[in-house]
Amino acid sequence: MSGIYLHIPFCKQACHYCDFHFSTSMGLKEQTVQAIARELDLRQGYLQGQPVHTIYFGGGTPSLLNQQELQLLLATIKQLFIVSEDAEITLEANPDDLTPAKLQELHAAGINRLSIGLQSFHGPHLHMMNRAHSATESLQCVKDAQAAGFDNITVDLIYGIPAPDHSIWHRDLETLFSLGVPHVSCYALTIEPDTALGRWSKKGKFKPAEDEYTARQFEILLEQMNKHGYVQYEISNFSLPGHESKHNSNYWRGIHYLGVGPSAHSFNGISRQYNVSHNKKYVDAIAQGQVPFELEELTPADQANDYLLTSLRTIWGCDLLKISQDYGYDFRKSYAPYLQELQDKDLARIEEEVLYLTDKGKLLADQITLELFVE
Repeated sequence: MSGIYLHIPFCKQACHYCDFHFSTSMGLKEQTVQAIARELDLRQGYLQGQPVHTIYFGGGTPSLLNQQELQLLLATIKQLFIVSEDAEITLEANPDDLTPAKLQELHAAGINRLSIGLQSFHGPHLHMMNRAHSATESLQCVKDAQAAGFDNITVDLIYGIPAPDHSIWHRDLETLFSLGVPHVSCYALTIEPDTALGRWSKKGKFKPAEDEYTARQFEILLEQMNKHGYVQYEISNFSLPGHESKHNSNYWRGIHYLGVGPSAHSFNGISRQYNVSHNKKYVDAIAQGQVPFELEELTPADQANDYLLTSLRTIWGCDLLKISQDYGYDFRKSYAPYLQELQDKDLARIEEEVLYLTDKGKLLADQITLELFVE
């Protein structure tokens, strides 16, 4: 079992918090789509014949693809790879793109899961983030998608946006639950240096929320998700039972995947590949029959750290025996005092040699992971 990720590096406008690779110029869009189809051909051996169970269109804004471009990429995948009949095929979309006509196109093309970047139902927050849609569109697009036959929908929300109190976050969550979507991804607003918010923060024009404020919003999120029957199967991801994202779950479980398109990453268990984050360089290289990527060979320590980083964030936890047997590191022995400290502080628990973070520990997940990294 494996997956394919396609990076569509185009957006209508730049969100003030985003540091992903994208372009607001559509001049190379058609050529880039053709190049992605060509890269799929060039790299059809990467997955070594493993059946493809998930296909994920990310970006950027994949909902900017027209029906012909989408059908070209899906047809190319199905021609070159063994695709499971029940494959999960996800497309990230912005609310302003999801007109009833567009939704019908996506449904007809074979998309069976939508990931909708709502971010908020509060107009001023959307404006601050420079989102291209309104609060009304946040609400309506989900209803339109449901009416068009999409029952496998996930939406993104952002918390930790500065505000006088938590009332806006409470209202966002209330509106979310009224929609009945089966999956939600929630991320804290992160201020990256090379973004508008990062530059404004450096100049004192924008003041990020205090850590305590953001932590409280995370706690509110956990309380409300639990109340409404959603399972937190990864720190930022919640689903009703049976509606976990298969594609993202594969990332966290170390399943192999092929990434195509500018800036896309690939992983085969022993190495990672990073495509160039430059549309023209990517298109020009593919035209010459070359895939422009950097290769990172993974040492046993790298593989152990990768597994630790991903598994510790999930409901399935980090299997300490696996780290010992597969990578040769005895965490129980090497980190005994720290593991005991985590348990004493109610930050983690160990059951049947599996390390799990508690809700309290999830607030410190990055710090805990760094402490456990193999050097």
